Amino acid sequence: MKNSFLIKYAEIGVKGRNRYLFEDALVQNAQNALDKIDGKFRVTKEYGRIYAMPQEAYDFDEAVDALQHVFGIVGICPMLQIEDEGFEHLCQNVLKYIEEHYETKDFTFKVMARRARKNYPMDSMELNQELGGRILDAFPKTRVDVHQPEVVIHVEIRNHINIYSKILPGPAGMPVGTAGKAMLLLSGGIDSPVAGYMTAKRGVVIDAVYFHAPPYTSERAKQKVIDLAKLVARYSGPMKLYVVNFTDIQMYIYDQCPHDELTIIMRRYMMRIAEQFAAKEKAHALITGESIGQVASQTMQSLAATNEVCTMPVFRPVIAFDKQEIIDISLKIGTYETSILPYEDCCTTFVAKHPVTKPNINVIKNSETHLTEKIDEMLQKAIDTVEIIEIGQ
Repeated sequence: MKNSFLIKYAEIGVKGRNRYLFEDALVQNAQNALDKIDGKFRVTKEYGRIYAMPQEAYDFDEAVDALQHVFGIVGICPMLQIEDEGFEHLCQNVLKYIEEHYETKDFTFKVMARRARKNYPMDSMELNQELGGRILDAFPKTRVDVHQPEVVIHVEIRNHINIYSKILPGPAGMPVGTAGKAMLLLSGGIDSPVAGYMTAKRGVVIDAVYFHAPPYTSERAKQKVIDLAKLVARYSGPMKLYVVNFTDIQMYIYDQCPHDELTIIMRRYMMRIAEQFAAKEKAHALITGESIGQVASQTMQSLAATNEVCTMPVFRPVIAFDKQEIIDISLKIGTYETSILPYEDCCTTFVAKHPVTKPNINVIKNSETHLTEKIDEMLQKAIDTVEIIEIGQ
């Protein structure tokens, strides 16, 4: 008899012959998450099911929290797993399960039995009826309701027998590591951590790059971004955070280019640098937290001007989201309170009073010719002096 967890997945189940690759990734990610808490677990799989089996005492809430940060999991079922020692043994354990998990026995219920092992001597309907009768006899205040029960007692006849009734929500998505890698442009704002979370939810491994501009941005602003990276890494897994000193480049642009174009030109050089690190990490795309129309640098024309310097695709997961929708996700994943701390990044420190909202790419390129004397040397220096921080190891 083992008190353990049945881990449910959804989208993985419709995969074809490569389904096992996604299952194996989910098993490994769940194992990695549980390895970080007190109490040893062994995560295993059989066809259609993944189990997290405790090997020693553990904290229930801590284990559930760890699993609720693993993409690919849609349900976490605290489960009693028993050997098949006959129907009477099964009945005893179903009644024991109810006794231990429900303080008040005044509820409606139904039994939902499934036979993955068809040689079991009773079929699903017989199991439902017989177990339901035993529950009614043992707990007279319970009542059967097959349409809208308050409690559903699941009994799965497999190599072992699984008994559970509660399904705690997981984060859904796909297991991280099954869909390539991308580089996130991470600022101290609300949007970019959400963009990283949403991309990781589709199975993408992410690293991140942050553009720091001391002394115009403080060490507290840098620490804020490190803290945001750690919060995202709880879902995405370990990442590298590239911290780029952008001050010289930013001041050079400020001195040489029209101020209404400052944000666009600055963003174009950020994208160039981020793409260099993405290539180094063998990433396939960049990720930003841009949303159409939210600020001047995120109009359609501005986004087109920014994209023009990239050879990699640029993913913008929140592109069509309202601000409140983005905030709602940031609250859910725990990044909001950190994002609103009043430590500004380089994008907000050097924002123009009247930024261009419909930049012409040819005009922008012409303005960038004013930078040719020093910009290549500055870009190389920024790349060579980057600080790399390991997050979530």
